[in-house]
Amino acid sequence: MPLSPLEHDRRYGELDQVMRAYAGRSADDTPERPGEALTAYLRHTWHTRPWALAVAERQLREYADNPPGRLRLRLGEFYAVPDVGLPDSQVQQWLRCLADHVRRSVEEGRVPPPAAPATHWEWHARFPELGQFLGGWFSQDMPDEFDDHDAALDDYRAATDPQLAARLAGELHELLALDLGESDYALALAELGMEVDPPAPFSPSGWLALVARRLGDPRPDYGPPA
Repeated sequence: MPLSPLEHDRRYGELDQVMRAYAGRSADDTPERPGEALTAYLRHTWHTRPWALAVAERQLREYADNPPGRLRLRLGEFYAVPDVGLPDSQVQQWLRCLADHVRRSVEEGRVPPPAAPATHWEWHARFPELGQFLGGWFSQDMPDEFDDHDAALDDYRAATDPQLAARLAGELHELLALDLGESDYALALAELGMEVDPPAPFSPSGWLALVARRLGDPRPDYGPPA
């Protein structure tokens, strides 16, 4: 039978995080240097969960050294490594390469310097509430569901716990602090799930700043329902 969620996380939880970092990416790692996806994973994990790096190194190496046999494959009690553009015969060697890079990063303090997110996974790992906001309220269906961008924002504020809205405001300020060019802010919005353009006459960064200000306004109190 398939693994329970608890057993899956115990055996493969952090391995899965590393593999998710390769979504939409090929394995371009070499023994000499980690590729862009692993660098993004290392950068974000060092900043948020540095203790998880040792878990990642162990799970990567254990999976490479003990790939699932025929019985586990038949029972479904295994983790399926996603397609990263490598032949099956090279996957174990690649996983060991990743484990070596993670180990060296920890043992030698090889911490990627701060930078804007470089991959789809890193955008969502760094700005999770912003991804929920843009993907949920500003998808291609937004014009059919709301009169305009302000109405969508008002609906988010009305439907969302104030603590999550405060988290979104913090992520917006962090994103604006990256001081990107407008084309890069447009890319960030797309990576995070926005499928409509910002309203005229705002640039991408201008609209993000407006949303951050609106989130800081007091919520209207309409009193108890009649």
